[in-house]
Amino acid sequence: MTHSRAENLINKLIANKISGEELGELLEGVKNEEEQQKYSDALEIYFDRLLKENAGNQELKNQEKTNP
Repeated sequence: MTHSRAENLINKLIANKISGEELGELLEGVKNEEEQQKYSDALEIYFDRLLKENAGNQELKNQEKTNP
């Protein structure tokens, strides 16, 4: 699957591996009304992934409580 430039920049930001130039590009994209939807979509993908991971972790914890 090919990630959008916005998604790549968001992922680099989250991983703390973004360059100064890339950070500038990300900030410009967030300010640009035509680009905002791409960044919104990239963040939604990231947060959905976090929610799924958290739900999976919670399910494991619940199983450990019922089956020690």
